[in-house]
Formats: sequence, C-alpha cells, structure tokens
Amino acid sequence: MPLRNLAWLLVVPAIVALGLAVSFSAPPPDKDYSRVRQIVDVMAEVDANFYRELSDDEKQQFIEDMINGGLRKLDPHSEYLNGKQLKQFESDAQGSFGGVGILLALDPTTKFLKVDHPMPGTPAYDAGIIADDLIVKIGDKSTEGITVADARKLITGEPGTKVTLTIRRAGRDPADAEVELTRGAIAQHPVSGVRRRADDPTKWEWTLDKADGIAYIRLTGFNELTTKELKAAMEEIERDGAKALVLDLRENPGGLLNEAINVCDLFLTEGKIVSTRDRRNKERTHDAKKDGTMFLPAEQKHIVVLVNDNSASASEIVAAALQDHKRAVVIGERSYGKGSVQKLLRFSAGEEKVGVKLTTETYWRPSNKNMDRKLAEKDGSNEWGVTPDFEVKTTKEEKFRADVEQLKLQWVAGKPGAVGPKPPVAPTPKGPDGKPLVDDSKPFVDGPLNKAIEVLKKKLDGTGAAPPPPARRVPELVAS
Repeated sequence: MPLRNLAWLLVVPAIVALGLAVSFSAPPPDKDYSRVRQIVDVMAEVDANFYRELSDDEKQQFIEDMINGGLRKLDPHSEYLNGKQLKQFESDAQGSFGGVGILLALDPTTKFLKVDHPMPGTPAYDAGIIADDLIVKIGDKSTEGITVADARKLITGEPGTKVTLTIRRAGRDPADAEVELTRGAIAQHPVSGVRRRADDPTKWEWTLDKADGIAYIRLTGFNELTTKELKAAMEEIERDGAKALVLDLRENPGGLLNEAINVCDLFLTEGKIVSTRDRRNKERTHDAKKDGTMFLPAEQKHIVVLVNDNSASASEIVAAALQDHKRAVVIGERSYGKGSVQKLLRFSAGEEKVGVKLTTETYWRPSNKNMDRKLAEKDGSNEWGVTPDFEVKTTKEEKFRADVEQLKLQWVAGKPGAVGPKPPVAPTPKGPDGKPLVDDSKPFVDGPLNKAIEVLKKKLDGTGAAPPPPARRVPELVAS
C-alpha cells in the first residue's frame, strides 16, 4: 500500500472502524475488502491530486461527508455521528445538558452578549438573572463582539462545575455585578400547557376551558422526560376534575420509541400499541397494560389529538394508536409519514467514541397499516401516516404566526421578585431590520384547536365560547 494511503487510514479511523465492524460481523469476504479498498484509494487520489492540499480537519470532514452521503442515499434518516454529534444526540435523548439556563442573544447596540430570558428553574433563574441583562464577561473574557456559539461553549459545561458571569443591568448602581453560577443539568422540558403560572413560572396552567373542564397539554418531543412529565401533568389535570383533554402533537418530530409506547400506555388499557418489523419481516409487538392507565373511564373522559404535516415518528405512533383504539379523535393535517425505527450503533474511531444512527426496522400501527410514506410510495400505495378524523389545514403564514406566539409563550422575564412588582410582558420578536416579525395587533386564530374545542364540547354537551387559544412551538434560540 502506498505511504499516502496509509496516512489517510491514520487520519480516518472511522473508516477503519467500519471495516473492522464488517470483518467481525461476518467471514471476511474478498468483496468487502475490495469495497473498503475503493474508499481508501479515492481518499488517496484526492490527497495526491486535488488542486490544493487539505488540512487534517478537511480530510476528516471529507470522510464524514462520504459516509453520510452513502447512508442518506440508502435512507434519509440514517447518519454518521462524530464524537461531538454523538454527545449532542445522547444529550437530546436524555432531555438535558450541562449549563446555567440562559437563552442567549446579541445586543445590537452594545455588541455585548445579552440574556433573551432565563429558563425557569435553572441556576441563572434562581440567581436572579433577568431578561435584557447584558453579560459583559464570561470569567475574565469580554463578550464584546463574541458570537453566540462561542459564548455557549464558554458557559456550558459539566454539571457541578462553576462559571462566573459579569452581569450589567441598566438602572442598577453599580451597573456591573459578578455572579458565580454552578452549572446544572438543564432540562429540555417536552411538556407544556396553556400558559405559565404568574406566581411560579416553573409551573403551567393546564385548564383551557374551565366551564366545560377541557385541559390542554402540548408535547414537543419524546425524550427521557416525556412520560414522567406527562404523567405529572395528567395527575394535576385529574385532580382538577377535567372531563376532556387536547393533546397537541403538532410540529412534534418524534424521538424515543419507548417513550411513545409509554405515552400510549397511559391512555390505553389493552391491545396493540405498535409493532416493528426488521429486514427478515420478524415482528415485535408492544401491547398496552391495564395497570397505570389514566383519564378513565374512557367513555366519559374524551381526548382530541392535534397533528400536522410536521408531526412525525413517535408522535405518529401515539396519534395512530389512540385513533385505532377509538380512544381519541384526531384533528388537523395528515402527519409526516415517518414509519421507520433507527438504532444507534456506537463504536470507537481511534480514541473517540462515534456512532451510526441506522434505520433497522419499520413500524406499523395497531390496524397493521403502514406508517412510512417512502415505503408506501415504493409500493404504489397511498396508505401512510395518520389521516385526521377532521381535517383543518393551516397556511404557512398561520404556522409562522404560531411560531412567534410560541416564542412569547415560552418567554419569562425572570424569577418573581427579581423582576420587580410589574414584570415586563413577553416582547414580540423582531427581525434583523428591528421590525416586529408579525403584526400582533391582529388576534391569533388557532383553527385546529378551535375545532378540537368544538368537537369536545359536543361530546360533553357543553356550551360557551372558546377562550383565546395557546401557542405551540419551541423557540429557536440558543440555550446555555
């Protein structure tokens, strides 16, 4: 083997690891060796003949792009995860990361780092840091001109470690004050309600319509906190005597399969929740258990599930199971149609732990209907996803307005007492030009939610006008 080929192998341990994985999983056929050799030869030719010399980082990126290109050609949901990406993936699945709990922004006037708002119940929130505080130093480093990404690297870290922030607050004398924070496990809460409680923003109000006893829960994803938080919310809702529930899964991209199964099990007493099939058509079936079921009796406690075209994977499992068992009415738009299961395969690349998220199974709803759009298209079928019992479409403009309303719903000024007797209300987010993203003088109308209330009121034989609906989506800000 030419020397430059050997050098490529040394800087691309992931390829070697994948080659070893093949050799350990099956007898070493000549074809497998030849295929790996093709990759090595391509890398060698690039190294020798590309119009400029690549750095080690560029070579590594080239290899990762090659791997991902091949994986995504096989399946759009399969991907290679380098060490950093693997840690982020595991953090997302766990539902927490190490940090202090600040949504970061940049102040356009001073160019310093700014607190958009603290996350309730986090070290920053408990320390009295409030919205619009400037972070002028992280440790001894000035934040003037810093990027949000670089600031996040400095602020986040292992729970239990400390970081000192110099906070500048207008109207305070002196304006600057050092705050030493102990990093904690910052929860990425997947469960929210109608609005935050004014007296304690770490908690949510769940009652959507008090007169008719209609409660509302929104799930933004399925991580390791989902079932735990949903169960706690349902216990509060049942104590309050709710007669009906809106479970909002719109814009929910999915997550952990076992969490989706556990969520279904909270509302079903028996029967199939979902089944998965592998390449050999071997089927695994997950059934509901009678113990632990909530919101009973089902004939008196009604449920509506909201979905849209971005409700995918685990959220489709929940919607399909509750629909097939006649436990819920589904309202909204046809769901995304992701009916595949990915398994995370970890291995070592040199001293680094990396992984491949690989599609290994498809899942099927209790009615044994297919969920995956790609598989349906391949078979010439239109049977995929979850089709709502009542279709209510939303425009791009309405979804964008919902995004903005969600930003306002998640926003908190700070811990009560730290923000003064009259805390500011949630601001309307502005664009790069400084203008509000939407005209919020016009009322926000949530068509699917209003339809859900209408359907539930008919089931409950109730009357009365619907209250202003809550917003839904997760804010696109950088947390630290």
